[in-house]
Amino acid sequence: MTAGDTNPDLETRNMGQAAIPATRRRRFSTLRTIWALILREMATTYGRSPGGYLWAVLEPVGAIALYTLVIAVGLRIRNPALGTVFMLFFATGQLPFSFYQKTGRKVATSIKFSRQLLRYPAVRYTDAIIARFILDTMTNLMVFYLVMTGIHLIFDTTLILDVPAILLSLTMASMLGLGIGTLNCYLFNAFPVWEQVWTIINRPLFLLSTIFYIFEDIPWRYQNLMWYNPIIHIVGLMRRGFYPTYDARYVSPTYVFAIALITLFFGLLLLNRHHRDILNN
Repeated sequence: MTAGDTNPDLETRNMGQAAIPATRRRRFSTLRTIWALILREMATTYGRSPGGYLWAVLEPVGAIALYTLVIAVGLRIRNPALGTVFMLFFATGQLPFSFYQKTGRKVATSIKFSRQLLRYPAVRYTDAIIARFILDTMTNLMVFYLVMTGIHLIFDTTLILDVPAILLSLTMASMLGLGIGTLNCYLFNAFPVWEQVWTIINRPLFLLSTIFYIFEDIPWRYQNLMWYNPIIHIVGLMRRGFYPTYDARYVSPTYVFAIALITLFFGLLLLNRHHRDILNN
């Protein structure tokens, strides 16, 4: 063998040895990217404000306390539709609604929040969506547990919990927020005016999602129309989990998950086709 000749076996072996570390480095690159985005989100969203994560708990606590004060004291409505503690009744409606709303808002602004990082080839738009979804879901679960535990301790309520119903309700709220948020992630960037329109559309939802009342209190001629509001199903299932005597037969998890998956599918389809155009605008 001359000096200019090469040994094919040796060259192949060297290439294989060089490829092994590269493969190992790429194996968990997506997970590392998502984790880095989660840490960045935690630092920018909660790390820069005094109190940090404390505000994530104080915000729903303040809202529940304020509405309880206005309704139970100001309007003198002392007896809720279910149970005897109005704050618990209101929390079983407000917290699932907030879970859906916050998740949808966070996911919808994923590209806008991480626009500069998405210009790097290693960071994909799905990484930004997943990172925000995971962090917001974990935050909302923590807030839900702390608020409900606090209400239980303060009012010394006797609770017979249907844990599977509670977890299913939270899952429905989370998935609905992910699906609608993903679709809005495209629409907010492709049509900026839609963000303002969506905000206006969502304002009446707080009053139309059975947070202050139960579905059975709605006049029967409007029930068939109100049934198509998916948040009503989420709230109804949550109240079934806290009130054993509440049946909530109208609840359809299949309907909520269908809306979540359909909006998620079309959101990902549109983002996959147009995310580069969105980043270049």
